[in-house]
Amino acid sequence: MTARILLEIHIKKCGRERLRFSEVNNMKFPGGLNIQQMMKQAQQMQEQMSREMDELRVEASAGGGVVNVSMKGDHEVISLKVDPELVKENDVEMLQDMVIAAVNEANRKVNEAMKSKLGSMLPPGLGNLF
Repeated sequence: MTARILLEIHIKKCGRERLRFSEVNNMKFPGGLNIQQMMKQAQQMQEQMSREMDELRVEASAGGGVVNVSMKGDHEVISLKVDPELVKENDVEMLQDMVIAAVNEANRKVNEAMKSKLGSMLPPGLGNLF
């Protein structure tokens, strides 16, 4: 994907200017900014974040470790463990609350990890935007 634009001004017989866009290699902005290079860097960052999300694993627990959840960086729950003693008590509402608490904690940890990783990839001063 490349950004190739050149602004050309054509003058009609009546003297009015008309704008037309045509393609040009590597458009550069004042200060040496190169759109094509910026797009390439953005794509590389996106690919890196995708790989890191696939590799990221977090664990969270609720009820002092009675319920444990493992989650991938894309928020997919890959493991849910419940202490058998909790099930014997037949307190379904408490079990449900603990599962929800553990899953929410895992989600929070994934979000924090991804914000941290994204912030470290951005130029200085932009990392705290998220």
